[in-house]
Amino acid sequence: MAERKPLGKKLRFEVFKRDGFTCIYCGGQPPKVVLHCDHVVAVANDGTNDIDNLVTACDACNLGKGARELTSIPPTLEEKAAILEEREAQITAFNELLAAKVDRIEQTAWIVADVLIDSWGEDGIRKDWFASIKRFVESLPLDELLDAANRAVSRQPHNKNACFAYFCGICWRKIKGDSQ
Repeated sequence: MAERKPLGKKLRFEVFKRDGFTCIYCGGQPPKVVLHCDHVVAVANDGTNDIDNLVTACDACNLGKGARELTSIPPTLEEKAAILEEREAQITAFNELLAAKVDRIEQTAWIVADVLIDSWGEDGIRKDWFASIKRFVESLPLDELLDAANRAVSRQPHNKNACFAYFCGICWRKIKGDSQ
C-alpha cells in the first residue's frame, strides 16, 4: 500500500476552484456540505497527489466511495445540463421531422384524392378512404399513385366504390411488386 502524503492547502484550493467548489458526485456545495479532495485512483491503489488524480467531493460522497476505483469521473452539473439540453434539442428536432412527414403525407394524399374526387364530382372523400390513400403515400411515389388514380378513374368513372377499390388494387399490386 502506498504511503499517503498530505495535500497542501494551495493544491486543495486549486482542485476546489477547478471543480467550481462543487462535489462532482452529488453537486453539493458549501455551506451545506464540507468539501474534500478525493483521489480518483485511491492512494491504496497507488494513486498520486497529482492534480489530475484529484477531484472535489463532499464528505459523504468521499467517505462513501472509499478506496474503490472509478474508471471515469462523473459528469459535472454543467456537463449533465449540457447533455440534457442536447437530448431536448434532439427530441425537438425529431418531433419537427415527424410533423413535417405527417404534413408531407397529408399534402401528397390530397393531390391523389383530388384526382378521384374531381372525377366523381364530389366535394370530399370518405375518411377511411383518405386514410388508405395516406398509407399508400408512405409506400409509393407520387407519380405511381397518380398513375393508379388516373387508371382507376378511366376504368370506373361512374361508380366511386368500384373506382376506389380498383385504385387500391393497383396500389397493392405496385407495393407487392406484381407486374400490371
